[in-house]
Amino acid sequence: MDLSNGSVVTEFILLGFSAPWELQIVFFVTFCLIYGATVLGNILIMVTVACSSSLHFPMYFLLGNLSVLDLCLSTVTTPKMIRDLLAEHKTISIWGCMAQMFFMHFFGGAEMTLLIAMAFDRYVAICKPLHYRTIMSHRVLGGFVVLSWTIGFIHTMSQVVLTVNLPFCGPHIIDNIFCDLPLVIKLACVETYTLELFVIADSGLLSLICFLLLLVSYTVILVTVQQRSSGGLSKALSTLSAHITVVTLFFGPCIFIYAWPFSSFAGNKILAVFYSVITPLLNPIIYTLRNQKMQKAMRKLVSTC
Repeated sequence: MDLSNGSVVTEFILLGFSAPWELQIVFFVTFCLIYGATVLGNILIMVTVACSSSLHFPMYFLLGNLSVLDLCLSTVTTPKMIRDLLAEHKTISIWGCMAQMFFMHFFGGAEMTLLIAMAFDRYVAICKPLHYRTIMSHRVLGGFVVLSWTIGFIHTMSQVVLTVNLPFCGPHIIDNIFCDLPLVIKLACVETYTLELFVIADSGLLSLICFLLLLVSYTVILVTVQQRSSGGLSKALSTLSAHITVVTLFFGPCIFIYAWPFSSFAGNKILAVFYSVITPLLNPIIYTLRNQKMQKAMRKLVSTC
């Protein structure tokens, strides 16, 4: 394709939320409060896990790493979105857009892997309690964390490396609150059908398969507990309910956004907000409100400050 007569795009326009000025102010205040609570909540979990000897267990170690990923994932998109709510020109440079996509898929892919590790941790704790500390050793936990970050890096590189050299010379308007692969790829000046299929296979199917595997693993845990002791089922449900909620909240929007990424629908921005803004806040709330040990450690930590 001859691009000599077309202007090369150096920045994109993020449409964000199309709403009256008064409603934009409401969104601004709301998202500022949510992001502030996300930062404080996840930092509090990380500090509590690191400083409380009573929480030096595999589950809390993984929870602390989940808070790191949630904080990073939210920070990639939310501050820019908040700034754009009051900005007249909602633009982002092409390299800023590429960086945003890189880190979104980096932290998102790492979180998918870490959630699987957390499901394995709950399986061992519930189904093999006598061997829990032996199986979930420091070496295994370190391996889980390294593996999650490695998979996240491979996941994002496999897509961004194919996107970064695409020519953009025509439309440069992204109808969303942040840059993401499906919408950016559609703006390229070349045929991207193969790349679109790759994105569906890489992100959409990965999200769906991980989600199904997690649901199967939790089902196996519940069936195993029910077969051993009917009284233990309610305790297992109480323990797993927080994990199942987090998994559903994280993977649900991902599946809708990336399994059918090139079909626009009215709720696309809502799902984007839920995935990048709401879920990182809900994770610390769900885990702390349902975990008395975590609450006790937090109160002790606050009282000593």
